[in-house]
Amino acid sequence: MNAAPLLEARGLVIRRGTRVTLDTLDLRVCAGSVYALLGGNGAGKTTTLNALLGFVPAAAGQALVDGIDATLDPQAARARLAYLPENVALYSYLTGIENLQYFCALSGLRITSGEAGALLESAGLAFEAHARRVGGYSKGMRQKVGLAIAKARRARAMLLDEPTSGLDPAAANEFARSVLAARDAGMAILMATHDLFNALQVADRIGILREGRLVAELDARDVAHEELERIYLRHASDAEETAS
Repeated sequence: MNAAPLLEARGLVIRRGTRVTLDTLDLRVCAGSVYALLGGNGAGKTTTLNALLGFVPAAAGQALVDGIDATLDPQAARARLAYLPENVALYSYLTGIENLQYFCALSGLRITSGEAGALLESAGLAFEAHARRVGGYSKGMRQKVGLAIAKARRARAMLLDEPTSGLDPAAANEFARSVLAARDAGMAILMATHDLFNALQVADRIGILREGRLVAELDARDVAHEELERIYLRHASDAEETAS
């Protein structure tokens, strides 16, 4: 018997005015798995994340987080989620430890500096950076603080929006290891990305969105980079021909 998904779009339709931005989307992400959602700009990747966060209401269907309808009860849905945007917003004048303690406090969690340090270390942030002000952090280091915040909140599921955008190869590889560690700890992870290599590196399932529709879904173990690139470019080309 298959496990119930922690993240699910079920016949999900999102409209902005007269425009359909998600068209009858169906996808499932279970505990201990990573789903990479690929697509060009405007394909609907970020809209999918925003629907699960309850920021945009469903016109039809459901966006479900651990069985909770994010349109009907967005606060309860968000309470079960960790969200890592493309650019993690942290307080530049606070240290890594202080940022982590502050954001935990906003969620009603009190952690010691020692506990904060252990969480930052588990997210891959070097010890010598813990007590430095975040204003001097690279983007990759900020992403690690974001992952530490997600771990501290003990969220069951995590949404990642273009997490490797702007990272150098070494930082992207480190981030991939952190995502895999979160997956192995039982978290369900949905990642919106343009990065085909990163998708293959961390994902169990890969979906390709085009104009709000899921046009392909693949098992990452069964596809090589060249084949994924070919499939992705074919759908991108189809979208351009349709637009013209």
